[in-house]
Amino acid sequence: MKALTANRLIDGEVVFWKAGTWVERFAEAELFGVDAPAIAAEGQAKSQPTVVVDAYLIDLIESEGLWAPVSYRERIRALGPTNHMHHGKQAEGGDAILALQHAHGAARSSGRVNLIKRK
Repeated sequence: MKALTANRLIDGEVVFWKAGTWVERFAEAELFGVDAPAIAAEGQAKSQPTVVVDAYLIDLIESEGLWAPVSYRERIRALGPTNHMHHGKQAEGGDAILALQHAHGAARSSGRVNLIKRK
């Protein structure tokens, strides 16, 4: 599974793709299982340079019956700041937040690695 993420240009907020719009909560994100729709959504997202910056697909893993990013970096982005449990999106609590907090995975996702250009 994959999800599409970016940063909203106006305020830098981490956002996730949901049926052609951007939402702030990972739990509301559209999940992609087949590559063709995911690539099409990524292309549509990248065509919005005045709305978001750095749109890319992230890999997901099942965690406590829900989905969470494989990459530790992406879990931090989905939860908000890590300086205190009562700050950011993690302060809202709930099953989706617990799944993000307890997920385990790789240090980076393949979607982000594809953005790195090697000479």
